[in-house]
Amino acid sequence: MSIHINRKNIRFYPDSKRVIARYYMPGGDERAKNIIPKILSLSEEDTRFTLNRVLTNFSQRHRNITIVFKKHFDNVKHLIKELSIDPESLSREEKLLIGSYFTMEYSIESAAFFNPSIVEDPDQTALGAGEKRVIVSFRATGEGHISSIVFRSGIIDKNNELKFKEPGDLVDIPEAVKRHIYEKQAFLDKLSEMSVQKELIDMVMNRLKDYFTYGELQASIKESIEKNNLDSTQRKVLKDCNWLANSHYEITFSLDTAISERVIYPISNSERNGIEDARFVQFVNGDGTTTYYATYTAFSDFTIMPKLIETNDFYHFRIMPLNGEYAQNKGMALFPRKINGKYAMLSRVDGVSNYIMFSEDIHFWQDAVKIQEPEYPWQFIQIGNCGSPIETEKGWILLTHGVGPMRRYSLGVTLLDLEDPTKVIAQTSEPLMRPNDEEREGYVPNVVYSCGAMIHNNELIIPYAMADYASTFATVSLDELFEKMVYI
Repeated sequence: MSIHINRKNIRFYPDSKRVIARYYMPGGDERAKNIIPKILSLSEEDTRFTLNRVLTNFSQRHRNITIVFKKHFDNVKHLIKELSIDPESLSREEKLLIGSYFTMEYSIESAAFFNPSIVEDPDQTALGAGEKRVIVSFRATGEGHISSIVFRSGIIDKNNELKFKEPGDLVDIPEAVKRHIYEKQAFLDKLSEMSVQKELIDMVMNRLKDYFTYGELQASIKESIEKNNLDSTQRKVLKDCNWLANSHYEITFSLDTAISERVIYPISNSERNGIEDARFVQFVNGDGTTTYYATYTAFSDFTIMPKLIETNDFYHFRIMPLNGEYAQNKGMALFPRKINGKYAMLSRVDGVSNYIMFSEDIHFWQDAVKIQEPEYPWQFIQIGNCGSPIETEKGWILLTHGVGPMRRYSLGVTLLDLEDPTKVIAQTSEPLMRPNDEEREGYVPNVVYSCGAMIHNNELIIPYAMADYASTFATVSLDELFEKMVYI
């Protein structure tokens, strides 16, 4: 039995004008060491003239471009020292000009703008009756299919119409802060999950205390490499320790940035090939306060890593790996509160079916229970979640995706028991949404997909992607949904 879907006319398309200034290494260290002397051979007047030309062309396109140049100059300081030049002897203009040669613009949204999730904005002031301010996250993809997380702010009115603020002209990259205290045993457990060779890991870890800092780990890795005759493969194994450490970090955006100007761009080596499909959820703590979490998939050159974002205000973010035997594969989604005293998480550990995990620690997931496997033709290939479950009096609403013939992705709904969400109460036997003629055309044809919905004014508000290219919204009446689902 079909359910009425109210598709909205709002669209979010890729925008090539949205650019960041990122670090650029043209061809490796040796090539860089040929470029730097050429820059330093310029006269003081030519240096100032060339730098001014760069600032004239690019300062209006970026926030604090000189800070970016200084940061990228710092990235090549070691090469300047290898040229027997003291970096601190250089003038401010020379430093900034060198930094500009190791900077490039990158259009973060040029290829695709998709897989959205929606949550309440922490600020719900100055609203009319029946209105709610929301934050929508998107997966933005640019050159080389590198993905990042971006945001838009909007208001849902009493009629469930959505209005969004125009995005700011500038895009802001935060400062990465690698200040993190690591617990040795948890660190060892994660390396074991990654099948890193134990003998070499012990070489590094035995030098460290039960809790250690990023700097202490770097010193131990360096000492282990220097004091042992290691081949290139063994050195790479030791650097895997550094790869894991870099996956923990904190970022902070300037308070004068609009939320549309903040981009979480891949920073650590664990995500150098992209940050994919963030599922944001507003989590209610035991004391009634809320914390925003998001699970996402980090891609590197050789593996994927499920990771967790934590924020209270969307200015400061903590990023860390998810650990445990079942913190694997893509598509993990956190329940918005504890259930029977434990955190609960959806996953698709086998790549095919829906599972639920429970844990006393939000960072560690060791057990999983299968709750749903492909049952209908439109989901025979796989079924998975489309974001965190939503609590209602009748049960947890779980928006799902199913993959059927011709790799067509459709959306469905499953209803889980409130106190025991391993029990499926009801589900849609037919898709809630299939790609229509407009939605099926794009970067990946025949796909509709969401990373998280919400309820407002007795309707399910669904942000969703069209063919992995652009995004839009739809609403569904809860009353009709509950009436037409198939109860088990």
